Amino acid sequence: MIRIKLNEENFQYDIHSLVKAFYPEQDVKLCGMEVSEASDADACLEVWYAPSGIELIWREDGTESRRTFCDTQDADRTETKNRLKRAIYGLLSESTGRVLPWGDLTGIRPTRIPMSLLEQGRSQEEIAAHMMETYLVSEEKTRLSIEIAQRERELLSPIHYAKGYSLYIGIPFCPTTCLYCSFTSYPIAKWQKRVGDYLTALEREMDFTADRCRNLCLDTVYIGGGTPTTLEPEALDRLLCAVEEKFNLRHLKEFTVESGRPDSITPEKLAVLKKHHVTRISINPQTMKEETLKVIGRCHTVSQTLEAYRMARDAGFDNINMDLIMGLPGETSEDVRHTLSIIEELRPDSLTVHSLAVKRASKLAQWMEENGRDALCNTPEMMMLTENSARRTGLFPYYLYRQKNMAGNFENVGYARPGKEGIYNILIMEEKQTIVACGAGSVSKRVYLDGRIERCENVKDVASFIERIDEMIERKRKLLED
Repeated sequence: MIRIKLNEENFQYDIHSLVKAFYPEQDVKLCGMEVSEASDADACLEVWYAPSGIELIWREDGTESRRTFCDTQDADRTETKNRLKRAIYGLLSESTGRVLPWGDLTGIRPTRIPMSLLEQGRSQEEIAAHMMETYLVSEEKTRLSIEIAQRERELLSPIHYAKGYSLYIGIPFCPTTCLYCSFTSYPIAKWQKRVGDYLTALEREMDFTADRCRNLCLDTVYIGGGTPTTLEPEALDRLLCAVEEKFNLRHLKEFTVESGRPDSITPEKLAVLKKHHVTRISINPQTMKEETLKVIGRCHTVSQTLEAYRMARDAGFDNINMDLIMGLPGETSEDVRHTLSIIEELRPDSLTVHSLAVKRASKLAQWMEENGRDALCNTPEMMMLTENSARRTGLFPYYLYRQKNMAGNFENVGYARPGKEGIYNILIMEEKQTIVACGAGSVSKRVYLDGRIERCENVKDVASFIERIDEMIERKRKLLED
Protein backbone atom coordinates (compact mmCIF):
# COMPACT_ATOMS: atom_id res chain seq x y z
CA MET A 1 0.00 0.00 0.00
CA ILE A 2 1.05 3.58 -0.67
CA ARG A 3 -0.21 6.24 1.72
CA ILE A 4 -0.64 9.88 0.78
CA LYS A 5 -0.62 12.11 3.86
CA LEU A 6 -2.06 15.62 3.59
CA ASN A 7 -2.01 18.27 6.30
CA GLU A 8 -5.02 19.86 4.57
CA GLU A 9 -7.49 18.69 1.93
CA ASN A 10 -6.39 20.20 -1.36
CA PHE A 11 -5.92 18.72 -4.85
CA GLN A 12 -6.59 15.23 -3.48
CA TYR A 13 -7.94 13.85 -6.76
CA ASP A 14 -4.95 14.99 -8.81
CA ILE A 15 -2.41 13.77 -6.26
CA HIS A 16 -4.05 10.36 -5.90
CA SER A 17 -4.41 9.90 -9.67
CA LEU A 18 -0.79 10.81 -10.34
CA VAL A 19 0.58 8.44 -7.69
CA LYS A 20 -1.70 5.68 -8.98
CA ALA A 21 -0.42 6.26 -12.52
CA PHE A 22 3.12 5.50 -11.38
CA TYR A 23 2.06 2.58 -9.16
CA PRO A 24 -0.98 0.97 -10.88
CA GLU A 25 -0.46 -2.34 -9.08
CA GLN A 26 -0.58 -0.76 -5.60
CA ASP A 27 -3.45 0.32 -3.38
CA VAL A 28 -3.15 4.09 -2.90
CA LYS A 29 -4.85 5.62 0.13
CA LEU A 30 -5.40 9.25 1.13
CA CYS A 31 -5.18 10.05 4.83
CA GLY A 32 -4.32 12.78 7.32
CA MET A 33 -0.93 13.42 8.87
CA GLU A 34 -2.08 11.98 12.18
CA VAL A 35 -2.28 8.45 10.73
CA SER A 36 0.73 6.43 11.88
CA GLU A 37 2.83 4.43 9.46
CA ALA A 38 1.41 1.01 8.69
CA SER A 39 3.72 -1.97 8.72
CA ASP A 40 2.58 -3.04 5.27
CA ALA A 41 3.06 0.38 3.70
CA ASP A 42 5.56 0.22 0.82
CA ALA A 43 5.86 3.98 0.54
CA CYS A 44 4.45 7.27 1.75
CA LEU A 45 4.04 10.68 0.16
CA GLU A 46 3.61 13.61 2.56
CA VAL A 47 2.23 16.89 1.25
CA TRP A 48 2.69 19.83 3.60
CA TYR A 49 0.80 23.01 2.75
CA ALA A 50 2.03 26.21 4.43
CA PRO A 51 1.68 29.96 3.72
CA SER A 52 5.28 30.03 2.52
CA GLY A 53 4.94 27.14 0.09
CA ILE A 54 4.50 23.40 -0.28
CA GLU A 55 6.90 20.68 0.84
CA LEU A 56 6.80 17.12 -0.50
CA ILE A 57 8.43 14.17 1.25
CA TRP A 58 8.59 10.79 -0.49
CA ARG A 59 9.63 7.77 1.58
CA GLU A 60 10.18 4.34 0.06
CA ASP A 61 12.32 1.36 1.10
CA GLY A 62 14.10 3.36 3.78
CA THR A 63 15.06 6.25 1.50
CA GLU A 64 13.70 9.80 1.55
CA SER A 65 13.41 12.48 -1.15
CA ARG A 66 12.11 16.04 -0.84
CA ARG A 67 10.82 18.81 -3.06
CA THR A 68 9.92 22.32 -1.90
CA PHE A 69 8.52 25.28 -3.80
CA CYS A 70 7.64 28.69 -2.36
CA ASP A 71 5.42 31.73 -2.85
CA THR A 72 2.28 29.72 -3.58
CA GLN A 73 0.17 32.39 -1.89
CA ASP A 74 0.79 34.68 -4.89
CA ALA A 75 -0.16 32.05 -7.48
CA ASP A 76 -3.68 31.24 -8.61
CA ARG A 77 -5.12 27.80 -7.93
CA THR A 78 -4.36 26.41 -11.39
CA GLU A 79 -0.75 27.52 -11.27
CA THR A 80 -0.31 26.07 -7.79
CA LYS A 81 -1.80 22.76 -8.89
CA ASN A 82 0.49 22.60 -11.92
CA ARG A 83 3.57 23.30 -9.79
CA LEU A 84 2.52 20.65 -7.29
CA LYS A 85 1.92 18.00 -9.93
CA ARG A 86 5.23 18.69 -11.67
CA ALA A 87 7.03 18.34 -8.34
CA ILE A 88 5.29 15.06 -7.51
CA TYR A 89 5.95 13.79 -11.03
CA GLY A 90 9.65 14.56 -10.60
CA LEU A 91 9.83 12.67 -7.31
CA LEU A 92 8.03 9.60 -8.61
CA SER A 93 9.77 9.54 -11.99
CA GLU A 94 13.11 9.66 -10.21
CA SER A 95 12.05 6.90 -7.82
CA THR A 96 10.59 4.54 -10.44
CA GLY A 97 12.66 5.41 -13.48
CA ARG A 98 9.40 5.74 -15.42
CA VAL A 99 8.23 8.49 -17.78
CA LEU A 100 4.47 8.69 -18.33
CA PRO A 101 3.26 9.34 -21.90
CA TRP A 102 0.76 11.96 -20.69
CA GLY A 103 3.14 13.52 -18.17
CA ASP A 104 1.36 14.76 -15.06
CA LEU A 105 -2.06 15.15 -16.69
CA THR A 106 -4.71 13.35 -14.63
CA GLY A 107 -7.97 14.49 -16.29
CA ILE A 108 -9.96 12.44 -18.77
CA ARG A 109 -10.09 15.13 -21.50
CA PRO A 110 -6.52 16.18 -22.37
CA THR A 111 -7.59 17.53 -25.78
CA ARG A 112 -9.41 20.36 -24.03
CA ILE A 113 -6.08 22.05 -23.42
CA PRO A 114 -5.07 22.39 -27.09
CA MET A 115 -8.71 23.05 -28.02
CA SER A 116 -8.83 26.04 -25.68
CA LEU A 117 -5.51 27.37 -26.91
CA LEU A 118 -6.57 27.00 -30.56
CA GLU A 119 -9.68 29.03 -29.78
CA GLN A 120 -7.38 31.71 -28.34
CA GLY A 121 -5.51 31.84 -31.64
CA ARG A 122 -2.32 30.18 -30.43
CA SER A 123 -0.06 28.48 -32.98
CA GLN A 124 0.68 24.74 -33.03
CA GLU A 125 4.24 25.45 -31.93
CA GLU A 126 3.06 27.50 -28.95
CA ILE A 127 0.55 24.83 -27.95
CA ALA A 128 3.14 22.06 -28.20
CA ALA A 129 5.59 24.00 -26.03
CA HIS A 130 2.87 24.62 -23.44
CA MET A 131 1.84 20.96 -23.32
CA MET A 132 5.38 19.67 -22.91
CA GLU A 133 6.67 22.34 -20.52
CA THR A 134 3.60 22.80 -18.31
CA TYR A 135 2.34 19.21 -18.17
CA LEU A 136 5.43 17.20 -19.21
CA VAL A 137 3.44 15.47 -21.98
CA SER A 138 5.52 13.44 -24.43
CA GLU A 139 6.13 14.81 -27.92
CA GLU A 140 4.08 11.94 -29.42
CA LYS A 141 0.99 12.54 -27.28
CA THR A 142 1.31 16.31 -27.72
CA ARG A 143 1.22 15.85 -31.48
CA LEU A 144 -1.77 13.52 -31.23
CA SER A 145 -3.79 15.82 -28.96
CA ILE A 146 -3.23 18.87 -31.19
CA GLU A 147 -4.19 16.94 -34.32
CA ILE A 148 -7.41 15.72 -32.68
CA ALA A 149 -8.29 19.15 -31.28
CA GLN A 150 -7.99 20.68 -34.75
CA ARG A 151 -10.20 17.99 -36.25
CA GLU A 152 -12.78 18.30 -33.45
CA ARG A 153 -13.11 22.06 -34.00
CA GLU A 154 -13.88 21.47 -37.65
CA LEU A 155 -16.36 18.66 -37.00
CA LEU A 156 -18.25 20.57 -34.32
CA SER A 157 -18.50 23.83 -36.28
CA PRO A 158 -22.05 23.09 -37.60
CA ILE A 159 -23.40 21.87 -34.25
CA HIS A 160 -26.15 23.88 -32.54
CA TYR A 161 -24.84 24.68 -29.05
CA ALA A 162 -27.26 27.25 -27.65
CA LYS A 163 -30.38 26.04 -29.47
CA GLY A 164 -29.61 22.38 -29.87
CA TYR A 165 -29.17 19.10 -28.01
CA SER A 166 -28.26 15.46 -28.48
CA LEU A 167 -30.22 12.43 -27.32
CA TYR A 168 -28.88 9.28 -25.66
CA ILE A 169 -31.12 6.23 -25.16
CA GLY A 170 -29.84 3.41 -22.97
CA ILE A 171 -30.77 -0.25 -23.48
CA PRO A 172 -29.25 -1.97 -20.42
CA PHE A 173 -29.30 -5.56 -21.68
CA CYS A 174 -26.45 -7.74 -22.94
CA PRO A 175 -26.00 -11.39 -23.96
CA THR A 176 -23.49 -11.72 -21.06
CA THR A 177 -21.43 -9.37 -18.88
CA CYS A 178 -17.84 -8.97 -20.06
CA LEU A 179 -14.97 -9.34 -17.60
CA TYR A 180 -13.96 -5.67 -17.85
CA CYS A 181 -17.44 -4.09 -18.00
CA SER A 182 -18.78 -1.70 -15.37
CA PHE A 183 -21.67 -0.28 -17.42
CA THR A 184 -25.29 -0.80 -16.52
CA SER A 185 -26.12 -4.12 -18.18
CA TYR A 186 -28.30 -7.11 -17.36
CA PRO A 187 -28.36 -10.58 -19.00
CA ILE A 188 -31.13 -10.44 -21.59
CA ALA A 189 -32.10 -14.08 -20.93
CA LYS A 190 -33.17 -13.22 -17.37
CA TRP A 191 -34.98 -9.99 -18.32
CA GLN A 192 -36.67 -10.98 -21.58
CA LYS A 193 -40.15 -10.98 -20.01
CA ARG A 194 -39.72 -7.42 -18.73
CA VAL A 195 -38.37 -5.84 -21.92
CA GLY A 196 -41.87 -4.64 -22.80
CA ASP A 197 -42.26 -3.00 -19.38
CA TYR A 198 -38.88 -1.34 -19.78
CA LEU A 199 -39.78 0.06 -23.20
CA THR A 200 -43.08 1.37 -21.85
CA ALA A 201 -41.28 3.28 -19.10
CA LEU A 202 -38.63 4.45 -21.55
CA GLU A 203 -41.29 5.73 -23.94
CA ARG A 204 -42.82 7.82 -21.16
CA GLU A 205 -39.43 9.38 -20.47
CA MET A 206 -38.96 10.00 -24.18
CA ASP A 207 -42.41 11.64 -24.37
CA PHE A 208 -41.40 14.15 -21.71
CA THR A 209 -38.00 14.75 -23.29
CA ALA A 210 -39.44 15.34 -26.77
CA ASP A 211 -41.99 17.79 -25.41
CA ARG A 212 -39.49 19.65 -23.24
CA CYS A 213 -36.99 19.96 -26.11
CA ARG A 214 -39.51 20.62 -28.88
CA ASN A 215 -38.06 24.07 -29.64
CA LEU A 216 -34.48 22.82 -29.82
CA CYS A 217 -32.60 21.34 -32.77
CA LEU A 218 -31.75 17.64 -32.34
CA ASP A 219 -28.23 17.11 -33.76
CA THR A 220 -27.40 13.49 -32.89
CA VAL A 221 -29.10 10.38 -31.52
CA TYR A 222 -27.07 7.61 -29.90
CA ILE A 223 -28.68 4.36 -28.73
CA GLY A 224 -26.23 2.51 -26.51
CA GLY A 225 -26.15 0.23 -23.52
CA GLY A 226 -25.66 -2.56 -22.80
CA THR A 227 -26.24 -3.88 -26.29
CA PRO A 228 -29.33 -2.46 -28.03
CA THR A 229 -29.39 -5.31 -30.54
CA THR A 230 -30.10 -7.81 -27.78
CA LEU A 231 -33.70 -6.66 -28.34
CA GLU A 232 -35.71 -8.92 -30.62
CA PRO A 233 -36.56 -7.38 -34.02
CA GLU A 234 -40.10 -6.51 -32.92
CA ALA A 235 -38.90 -4.73 -29.78
CA LEU A 236 -36.14 -2.95 -31.70
CA ASP A 237 -38.70 -1.80 -34.26
CA ARG A 238 -40.96 -0.55 -31.45
CA LEU A 239 -38.09 1.48 -29.97
CA LEU A 240 -37.05 3.06 -33.26
CA CYS A 241 -40.67 3.81 -34.23
CA ALA A 242 -41.00 5.67 -30.93
CA VAL A 243 -37.89 7.74 -31.69
CA GLU A 244 -39.24 8.68 -35.13
CA GLU A 245 -42.73 9.48 -33.86
CA LYS A 246 -41.74 11.53 -30.83
CA PHE A 247 -38.70 13.53 -31.99
CA ASN A 248 -38.12 15.96 -34.84
CA LEU A 249 -35.30 14.32 -36.78
CA ARG A 250 -35.28 16.84 -39.65
CA HIS A 251 -31.89 18.35 -38.74
CA LEU A 252 -30.32 15.11 -37.49
CA LYS A 253 -26.66 14.79 -38.45
CA GLU A 254 -26.07 11.30 -37.07
CA PHE A 255 -28.14 8.35 -35.85
CA THR A 256 -26.05 5.68 -34.11
CA VAL A 257 -27.08 2.29 -32.75
CA GLU A 258 -24.34 0.44 -30.90
CA SER A 259 -24.79 -3.10 -32.18
CA GLY A 260 -21.68 -4.04 -30.25
CA ARG A 261 -21.81 -7.77 -29.70
CA PRO A 262 -21.55 -9.75 -32.96
CA ASP A 263 -23.60 -12.57 -31.42
CA SER A 264 -26.57 -10.19 -31.09
CA ILE A 265 -26.70 -9.26 -34.79
CA THR A 266 -29.08 -10.91 -37.26
CA PRO A 267 -30.24 -9.99 -40.79
CA GLU A 268 -33.71 -9.24 -39.38
CA LYS A 269 -32.35 -6.74 -36.85
CA LEU A 270 -30.14 -5.08 -39.44
CA ALA A 271 -33.19 -4.72 -41.69
CA VAL A 272 -35.03 -2.95 -38.85
CA LEU A 273 -32.13 -0.55 -38.31
CA LYS A 274 -31.94 0.19 -42.02
CA LYS A 275 -35.70 0.75 -42.27
CA HIS A 276 -35.47 3.44 -39.61
CA HIS A 277 -32.57 5.24 -41.30
CA VAL A 278 -29.90 4.47 -38.70
CA THR A 279 -26.71 5.91 -40.19
CA ARG A 280 -23.97 4.47 -37.98
CA ILE A 281 -23.54 1.13 -36.18
CA SER A 282 -20.82 -0.59 -34.16
CA ILE A 283 -19.68 -4.20 -34.46
CA ASN A 284 -17.10 -4.69 -31.73
CA PRO A 285 -14.70 -7.64 -31.78
CA GLN A 286 -12.36 -6.24 -29.01
CA THR A 287 -9.83 -8.84 -30.21
CA MET A 288 -9.55 -11.45 -32.93
CA LYS A 289 -8.00 -14.03 -30.61
CA GLU A 290 -10.41 -16.83 -29.69
CA GLU A 291 -8.71 -17.68 -26.37
CA THR A 292 -8.96 -14.07 -25.17
CA LEU A 293 -12.64 -13.86 -26.10
CA LYS A 294 -13.34 -16.81 -23.81
CA VAL A 295 -11.33 -15.28 -20.93
CA ILE A 296 -13.16 -11.94 -21.09
CA GLY A 297 -16.62 -13.49 -21.30
CA ARG A 298 -17.48 -12.65 -24.89
CA CYS A 299 -19.67 -15.49 -26.11
CA HIS A 300 -19.03 -14.83 -29.79
CA THR A 301 -16.30 -16.21 -32.01
CA VAL A 302 -14.05 -14.52 -34.54
CA SER A 303 -16.07 -16.10 -37.34
CA GLN A 304 -19.27 -14.60 -35.90
CA THR A 305 -17.64 -11.17 -35.96
CA LEU A 306 -16.70 -11.60 -39.61
CA GLU A 307 -20.19 -12.84 -40.48
CA ALA A 308 -21.90 -9.96 -38.63
CA TYR A 309 -19.71 -7.47 -40.46
CA ARG A 310 -20.49 -9.09 -43.83
CA MET A 311 -24.23 -9.02 -43.07
CA ALA A 312 -24.07 -5.32 -42.18
CA ARG A 313 -22.28 -4.46 -45.43
CA ASP A 314 -24.76 -6.55 -47.41
CA ALA A 315 -27.59 -4.68 -45.68
CA GLY A 316 -26.17 -1.42 -47.01
CA PHE A 317 -24.47 0.09 -43.95
CA ASP A 318 -21.63 2.37 -45.04
CA ASN A 319 -20.60 3.68 -41.61
CA ILE A 320 -19.48 0.80 -39.39
CA ASN A 321 -17.30 1.24 -36.32
CA MET A 322 -15.27 -1.51 -34.68
CA ASP A 323 -13.85 -1.41 -31.13
CA LEU A 324 -10.58 -2.96 -30.00
CA ILE A 325 -9.09 -3.17 -26.50
CA MET A 326 -5.36 -3.05 -25.83
CA GLY A 327 -4.04 -4.72 -22.67
CA LEU A 328 -6.48 -7.63 -22.51
CA PRO A 329 -5.42 -10.57 -20.31
CA GLY A 330 -2.47 -12.43 -21.77
CA GLU A 331 -2.38 -10.54 -25.08
CA THR A 332 0.98 -9.78 -26.69
CA SER A 333 2.14 -7.51 -29.51
CA GLU A 334 1.87 -10.46 -31.87
CA ASP A 335 -1.77 -10.94 -30.89
CA VAL A 336 -2.40 -7.26 -31.63
CA ARG A 337 -0.69 -7.59 -35.02
CA HIS A 338 -2.92 -10.57 -35.84
CA THR A 339 -6.09 -8.68 -34.85
CA LEU A 340 -5.08 -5.60 -36.85
CA SER A 341 -4.31 -7.66 -39.94
CA ILE A 342 -7.92 -8.88 -39.99
CA ILE A 343 -9.29 -5.39 -39.28
CA GLU A 344 -7.29 -4.01 -42.20
CA GLU A 345 -8.84 -6.61 -44.51
CA LEU A 346 -12.34 -5.66 -43.33
CA ARG A 347 -11.70 -1.90 -43.67
CA PRO A 348 -14.29 -0.56 -41.22
CA ASP A 349 -15.20 3.12 -41.53
CA SER A 350 -14.00 3.89 -38.01
CA LEU A 351 -11.94 2.14 -35.37
CA THR A 352 -12.03 2.91 -31.66
CA VAL A 353 -8.95 1.73 -29.76
CA HIS A 354 -9.40 1.41 -25.99
CA SER A 355 -6.69 0.95 -23.39
CA LEU A 356 -8.08 -1.53 -20.87
CA ALA A 357 -9.29 0.31 -17.77
CA VAL A 358 -9.71 -1.61 -14.52
CA LYS A 359 -13.02 -0.62 -12.92
CA ARG A 360 -13.87 -1.50 -9.33
CA ALA A 361 -17.36 -2.60 -10.34
CA SER A 362 -16.09 -5.03 -12.97
CA LYS A 363 -15.23 -8.70 -12.64
CA LEU A 364 -11.76 -7.81 -13.90
CA ALA A 365 -10.79 -6.36 -10.52
CA GLN A 366 -11.42 -9.76 -8.91
CA TRP A 367 -9.69 -11.54 -11.80
CA MET A 368 -6.57 -9.45 -11.20
CA GLU A 369 -6.50 -10.42 -7.53
CA GLU A 370 -6.35 -14.05 -8.61
CA ASN A 371 -4.01 -13.68 -11.61
CA GLY A 372 -1.99 -10.53 -10.90
CA ARG A 373 -1.77 -7.30 -12.83
CA ASP A 374 1.23 -8.57 -14.79
CA ALA A 375 -1.23 -10.51 -16.96
CA LEU A 376 -2.45 -7.17 -18.32
CA CYS A 377 0.13 -5.64 -20.62
CA ASN A 378 -0.29 -2.59 -22.83
CA THR A 379 2.85 -1.13 -24.35
CA PRO A 380 3.85 1.86 -26.50
CA GLU A 381 4.48 -0.65 -29.29
CA MET A 382 0.88 -1.89 -29.16
CA MET A 383 -0.52 1.65 -29.26
CA MET A 384 1.77 2.56 -32.16
CA LEU A 385 0.75 -0.58 -34.03
CA THR A 386 -2.91 0.46 -33.84
CA GLU A 387 -2.19 4.04 -34.93
CA ASN A 388 -0.06 2.95 -37.89
CA SER A 389 -2.65 0.36 -38.92
CA ALA A 390 -5.48 2.91 -38.77
CA ARG A 391 -3.58 5.48 -40.81
CA ARG A 392 -2.57 2.86 -43.41
CA THR A 393 -6.25 2.20 -44.09
CA GLY A 394 -7.21 5.88 -44.33
CA LEU A 395 -8.47 6.35 -40.76
CA PHE A 396 -7.43 9.48 -38.84
CA PRO A 397 -7.73 10.27 -35.10
CA TYR A 398 -10.75 12.43 -34.29
CA TYR A 399 -11.47 12.04 -30.56
CA LEU A 400 -9.64 10.96 -27.44
CA TYR A 401 -10.27 10.46 -23.76
CA ARG A 402 -8.60 8.86 -20.78
CA GLN A 403 -9.81 6.91 -17.74
CA LYS A 404 -8.47 5.98 -14.36
CA ASN A 405 -6.37 2.83 -14.03
CA MET A 406 -5.73 2.44 -17.75
CA ALA A 407 -3.29 -0.26 -18.83
CA GLY A 408 0.02 1.45 -19.66
CA ASN A 409 -1.35 4.87 -18.64
CA PHE A 410 -2.39 5.46 -22.25
CA GLU A 411 -5.70 6.58 -23.74
CA ASN A 412 -8.73 5.70 -25.86
CA VAL A 413 -8.62 7.01 -29.44
CA GLY A 414 -11.24 7.06 -32.15
CA TYR A 415 -10.03 6.86 -35.77
CA ALA A 416 -12.29 7.42 -38.78
CA ARG A 417 -12.39 8.07 -42.48
CA PRO A 418 -13.17 11.70 -43.32
CA GLY A 419 -16.93 12.14 -43.07
CA LYS A 420 -17.44 8.98 -40.97
CA GLU A 421 -16.53 10.37 -37.55
CA GLY A 422 -18.83 9.77 -34.58
CA ILE A 423 -20.02 13.28 -33.74
CA TYR A 424 -21.78 12.16 -30.56
CA ASN A 425 -18.49 10.73 -29.29
CA ILE A 426 -16.89 14.16 -29.53
CA LEU A 427 -19.86 15.91 -27.93
CA ILE A 428 -19.94 13.59 -24.90
CA MET A 429 -16.24 14.23 -24.30
CA GLU A 430 -16.00 17.95 -25.02
CA GLU A 431 -19.22 18.81 -23.11
CA LYS A 432 -20.13 21.69 -25.40
CA GLN A 433 -23.77 20.71 -25.94
CA THR A 434 -26.62 19.54 -23.73
CA ILE A 435 -27.14 15.77 -23.89
CA VAL A 436 -30.45 14.45 -22.63
CA ALA A 437 -30.23 10.79 -21.67
CA CYS A 438 -33.13 8.38 -21.27
CA GLY A 439 -33.08 4.89 -19.79
CA ALA A 440 -31.73 3.04 -16.77
CA GLY A 441 -28.28 4.17 -15.65
CA SER A 442 -28.13 7.10 -18.06
CA VAL A 443 -26.84 10.56 -17.11
CA SER A 444 -28.17 13.80 -18.61
CA LYS A 445 -25.87 16.82 -18.83
CA ARG A 446 -27.15 20.35 -19.35
CA VAL A 447 -24.49 22.70 -20.72
CA TYR A 448 -25.09 26.41 -20.13
CA LEU A 449 -23.75 29.21 -22.32
CA ASP A 450 -21.29 30.24 -19.61
CA GLY A 451 -19.78 26.73 -19.61
CA ARG A 452 -21.50 25.61 -16.41
CA ILE A 453 -22.67 21.98 -16.45
CA GLU A 454 -25.42 20.38 -14.38
CA ARG A 455 -26.27 16.68 -14.32
CA CYS A 456 -29.05 14.34 -13.31
CA GLU A 457 -28.84 10.57 -13.14
CA ASN A 458 -31.37 7.82 -13.65
CA VAL A 459 -31.31 4.83 -11.32
CA LYS A 460 -29.27 1.92 -12.68
CA ASP A 461 -31.51 -0.96 -11.59
CA VAL A 462 -33.99 -1.87 -14.34
CA ALA A 463 -36.83 -2.79 -11.99
CA SER A 464 -36.36 0.44 -10.04
CA PHE A 465 -36.30 2.45 -13.26
CA ILE A 466 -39.63 0.94 -14.33
CA GLU A 467 -41.24 1.47 -10.94
CA ARG A 468 -39.84 4.98 -10.39
CA ILE A 469 -40.22 6.39 -13.89
CA ASP A 470 -42.24 9.36 -12.60
CA GLU A 471 -39.33 10.27 -10.33
CA MET A 472 -36.88 10.00 -13.25
CA ILE A 473 -39.06 12.34 -15.30
CA GLU A 474 -39.25 14.81 -12.41
CA ARG A 475 -35.46 14.82 -12.15
CA LYS A 476 -35.29 15.79 -15.82
CA ARG A 477 -37.95 18.43 -15.36
CA LYS A 478 -35.82 20.15 -12.72
CA LEU A 479 -32.67 19.87 -14.84
CA LEU A 480 -34.26 21.23 -18.01
CA GLU A 481 -36.50 23.92 -16.56
CA ASP A 482 -35.80 27.45 -17.81
